[in-house]
Amino acid sequence: MNDESRAAFFDSTAEHYDEDTFHASVAEALVEPLPDAPGLVLDVATGTGFAAYAALRLKPARVLAVDLSPAMVARAEAKTPTQDPDGRIEWRVGPAVPMPAEDHSADVVLCASSLHFLGAVAFADWLRVLKPGGRLAFSVVSGARFKPSGPFAGFVPRDLSFPLDEAGAAALASSAGFADVSARTFTVDGGDRVRSVFLVHATAPDLSGAATPL
Repeated sequence: MNDESRAAFFDSTAEHYDEDTFHASVAEALVEPLPDAPGLVLDVATGTGFAAYAALRLKPARVLAVDLSPAMVARAEAKTPTQDPDGRIEWRVGPAVPMPAEDHSADVVLCASSLHFLGAVAFADWLRVLKPGGRLAFSVVSGARFKPSGPFAGFVPRDLSFPLDEAGAAALASSAGFADVSARTFTVDGGDRVRSVFLVHATAPDLSGAATPL
């Protein structure tokens, strides 16, 4: 699938995306344990902006939120007057991998509910953009639960093995070169439907290979 067809697919889902409150819950849970980030936060594949807005609690100077879908970004940006009155979030339409950020410029990289569309190639880019000691927070679906089918399956890259447990989720980051990796299962019981993902937090190593947390 090329970027144009991907964008069109997600454009078609944008109108009702916010109705699924699970995505907002995942974004909040990813951001909650992170320390303040006084510089730049990157929100990779922002969708309608749940993680970007949650990141404002980290007191960043700037948040750069990128998504391939113009309709998703438009819906995210429409929330600015009430959720980002200071205008700290910059919204940008385009591929989220690679992120349009300089090497070692970001304090935090967030990726909520999107890794299964980006693939394993994202990890190398996150190492590139993070400062030494910068923090990574992402969610990843369980291989036991995630069974894409139909047209949706065509948007899922084949270079990523979806983990079956927390150890497997953590290994995605540690095998890519991150340190201080932790993973936990995040579950929301909606009554008629129980949904869960793995939440992974990790630290970018310093240039000598030793992690230096913020």
